[in-house]
Amino acid sequence: MLEKSLHGSKRYWLWVGFLLAVIFLGFLAYLKQYSEGLGVTGMSRDVSWGLYISQFTFLVGVAASAVMVAIPYYLHNYKAFGKIVILGEFLAVPSVIMCILFIFVDVGRPDRILNVLLHPTPHSIMFWDMCVLCGYLLLNLVIGWTVLGAERKGFPPPKWVKPFIYLSIPWAISIHTVTAFLYAGMPGRHLWLTAIMAARFLASAFAAGPALLILLCMIVRKVSSFDPGKEAIQSLAKIVTYAMIANVFFYGLEFFTAFYSNIPGHKHPLVYLFAGLEGYGQLVPFMWVAVVLAFVGILLLVVPKTRRNEKILPFALISVFIAAWIDKGLGLVLGGFVPTPLEHVVEYTPTLTELAITFMVYAVGALLITILYKVVIGVREEI
Repeated sequence: MLEKSLHGSKRYWLWVGFLLAVIFLGFLAYLKQYSEGLGVTGMSRDVSWGLYISQFTFLVGVAASAVMVAIPYYLHNYKAFGKIVILGEFLAVPSVIMCILFIFVDVGRPDRILNVLLHPTPHSIMFWDMCVLCGYLLLNLVIGWTVLGAERKGFPPPKWVKPFIYLSIPWAISIHTVTAFLYAGMPGRHLWLTAIMAARFLASAFAAGPALLILLCMIVRKVSSFDPGKEAIQSLAKIVTYAMIANVFFYGLEFFTAFYSNIPGHKHPLVYLFAGLEGYGQLVPFMWVAVVLAFVGILLLVVPKTRRNEKILPFALISVFIAAWIDKGLGLVLGGFVPTPLEHVVEYTPTLTELAITFMVYAVGALLITILYKVVIGVREEI
């Protein structure tokens, strides 16, 4: 079926060429980082996780969001999701691959990644994070490709794939829960030391991931004859709405706990993110933009009239997606390092090398999504 990705319009090949150019330039930046070491990044002794890990954290949620179409379709036989469930699974695959790539580029000696497999440490959360990520990638590849192949031949999916489908549902929840445990298990970082970290991760994932999936469905509908259906888009938009409301609610709980208890360690990271601390506050504008976008997105999605308006809906979904990205892709990780255990404020700014490598990884993900969706569209148009 991959041969269908080799046929496309001029616009399709221009897009593929652009992504390949970004990947090439980013790879040159990575060769520089590999040669000179992580000293070319903005990371330091006090900020050991930067842009790479923050993007990894965000994308794990995007990958896990495929479960929000799998549960209604496979467990509750919600037929409206029949056309988009494969798109959700094929969104999860590039998302997990991007997660793995961000881990790869974050490690100064990427050849040592194999040590996780060669010398496993089951008492480490990182070991289990690697297991659930690789397992989820394999599950979605097998399920998506098998179901699409059966659909192309006009047959129902083989019975042997159903146990893998059911297994992928709790597995999707586990990948983000285990990633949340990486943060919640660090007593020295007060912003992360919270019992509801996993709940926050899942709520933001189930808002940002389906929001992106709807946007991709709209793009697919515009550039091809494949129509995922209005009912599917509207149902998924409702899921985005309630998930984002839950995400904002959980964030509010963090504020209440920090400021009502008046514990300095819990207050300082939030003060840094939203007001600045000791004269430092480069993330403050981003966080307030996230707040505005979150409430604008929720308002537009809660009101049925604006949610059903497909000229307004993309703006609402983009607002939700960007708000979730700022929260988890910037604020959560970078804010967690302020202040340091010695009560100093050390800010982090990514270098051009880091930005180029980050764009490279995202371009790889965009290229994989383009290829996989081209295959899906080709099969659907064929039958």
